[in-house]
Amino acid sequence: MTSADLASLILRIALGVVLLMHGRNHGWGSGGLAGTASWFESIGLRPAKVHAAMSAYMEVACGILLLLGLFVPFAAAAGVATMTVAFVTVHRKNGFFIFNPGEGYEYVGTVAFALTALAVLGAGEISLDHAFDIELHGIAVGLIAAGAGLLGAAFLLITSWRPSRAAEGGEDD
Repeated sequence: MTSADLASLILRIALGVVLLMHGRNHGWGSGGLAGTASWFESIGLRPAKVHAAMSAYMEVACGILLLLGLFVPFAAAAGVATMTVAFVTVHRKNGFFIFNPGEGYEYVGTVAFALTALAVLGAGEISLDHAFDIELHGIAVGLIAAGAGLLGAAFLLITSWRPSRAAEGGEDD
């Protein structure tokens, strides 16, 4: 095993656990999907129930794929998309630090950049990608994963995000 393989394993475990637990909380935390849907409705994601379910299931699936080291660039792209949507809809206006009121964007930004780095590194030797001889890694793969995540987020935001003017700092009509 090389140092890059070990670095990939460490990143996969850290990011996999974070995404898995975050998705678990969205779907099965104290408010469940209904609570997440209510929150998504309040920030302008429509239809909120669909987005709550997709967010929960996507984050759980990404977390599991990262932990297994399976289709890592695809999981990274989905994670980048999720973090980008969170950045735009919730965190961007609150400044950098997560401890700022409303929570800043340091968390979602760090996760998105770490996922991109992981796509560049690849799954590493201790992974199902390696076991199945799926060798997807490198600068181009990382850039494609990040780009796909950004495009996916842009599509979702264009088609489904309708924040109230009050939520954006203006007045409701």
